[in-house]
Amino acid sequence: MKFKSTATLVALTLGASLAFAQTQGVSKTEITLGSIQDLSGPLAGFGKQIRQGMMMRVDELNEQGGVNGRKVNLLVEDSGYDPKKAILSAQKLVNQDKIFMMVGHLGTAQNLAAMPIQFEKNVINFFPITAAREMYEPFHKLKYAFAATYYDQLRIAAPKLVKDRNIKSACIIYQDDDFGLEVLRGAEAGLKTIGMDFVEKTSFKRGATDFSSQVAKMKASGCEMVVLGTIIRETIGTIGESRKTGFNPLFLGSSAAYTDLIHKLGGKAMDGLFATMTSQNPYVDAAEQPIRHWANKYKTKFNEDPAVFSVYGYSAIDAFIRGAQKAGTDLTTESFIKAMDTMVIPRDMFGTAESSFSSTKRLGNNLSRLSQIQDGRWKVVSEYVAFNGLRMVQQKDGSFKIMSDQFKN
Repeated sequence: MKFKSTATLVALTLGASLAFAQTQGVSKTEITLGSIQDLSGPLAGFGKQIRQGMMMRVDELNEQGGVNGRKVNLLVEDSGYDPKKAILSAQKLVNQDKIFMMVGHLGTAQNLAAMPIQFEKNVINFFPITAAREMYEPFHKLKYAFAATYYDQLRIAAPKLVKDRNIKSACIIYQDDDFGLEVLRGAEAGLKTIGMDFVEKTSFKRGATDFSSQVAKMKASGCEMVVLGTIIRETIGTIGESRKTGFNPLFLGSSAAYTDLIHKLGGKAMDGLFATMTSQNPYVDAAEQPIRHWANKYKTKFNEDPAVFSVYGYSAIDAFIRGAQKAGTDLTTESFIKAMDTMVIPRDMFGTAESSFSSTKRLGNNLSRLSQIQDGRWKVVSEYVAFNGLRMVQQKDGSFKIMSDQFKN
C-alpha cells in the first residue's frame, strides 16, 4: 500500500511536470519574453527606442509584483536589420532561451524570416513593429498585429491629399523590399480610385545613402506630390536632395517615417512632410498632461527624450500584460489566445485607436491619421479615417463613434 501511494505520488508529480513543461517560457515565478531589434544597423535608432519603451513597461510591472504572481524577463537580440541575422536571433530565443512569446519584433522582412521558426515551437508573434499585411495575413492563430497596414495607410492618405491640395501629378520613391512594395501598392490602389497613376516610380536598395538619381527622375517628371516608401535616413536624404535642387513637391510618408528623428536629424528642410501615424509622438513638453508626465518619466529613466517608437515598445508590452492577466494563473499559449480573442484594448493616452481581436481577426484595428512636421515638430492634422468618407468622432462620454461625411446613417 505504501509502495502504491509513493508510485502514485511520483506519477502525479511527473504528470504535472510534463504538463507544465508544455508551455515553454513560463515558470511559477517568471515569464520569459523575446524581442528582436535593430541595435546596430540602419534602424538602430528605432530599435533602441523600442527596447527602452519595452523595458520601461516591464520594470513598472515587475515593481508592482508582475502578472498573476509572475515577473517578466525580457530578452532582446540584435538583427542589424538583416533577415539572415533575424533567423539566427529567432533560433536562439526560441530554441535556446525558450521564450514564451516574441514581442515587438522590428522589421517586415525580419519578421517574415523569423515567424516559421517561432510557429514550429508554438511561439506567438505578438505586435510586431511593422505594418505589413503579412503580420496578420494569411490567418494564423499565432499572429497578432496592432498597426494599420502600410497598404491601407497610403491607400487612404494618398488620394485624400491629392484632392485636398488639388495635386495634378504624383511620383513615388520606395525601398526595394517587402516594406517599400506595400507602400507602393497601397498608394497605387488609392490613386486608382480617383483615376490617377504615378507619373514616375523609382526605387533604391536597402541601405542606400545617395538618392540624387531618383530625385532627378522625379523632378524631371514635374510631379507635385512624392509618396515616400522610406524610413529614416532615406526620408531625410530624399527630401534634403530635393530641397537642394529646388524640387519642392508635397511629401507623404507612411508611419515608418513618423519619428522625431526625421526633424531632429534633417532639420528645417523636413518642415512640411506629411506622414500617416497611429500613436502620437510623446514630446516632453506636450500639451496633454498624461503624455507629458509619461515622457518626462521616460527621460528620467533613460536620460533621453522618448519617441513614438518608444511608445510602440511600451504599448506592445502593455497589451501582452492585459492578455496575460486575463488568461489567469494557468498561463499557456492556448489560454493567452483565448483571452486575446475576446480582448478590447481601449484608446490610450497616446491617441492610439481602440483595438479588438477575435478567433478570426488578427489585426487590432485598421485606422490611421495624418500628421505634419510644422516648425520642427509633428502636429496631428486629421482624425482617424477607416476609409474614404468615414472618420472617428469622440463623443461627450469619451467613447468614439464612426461618422460619415457622405451618409447620414
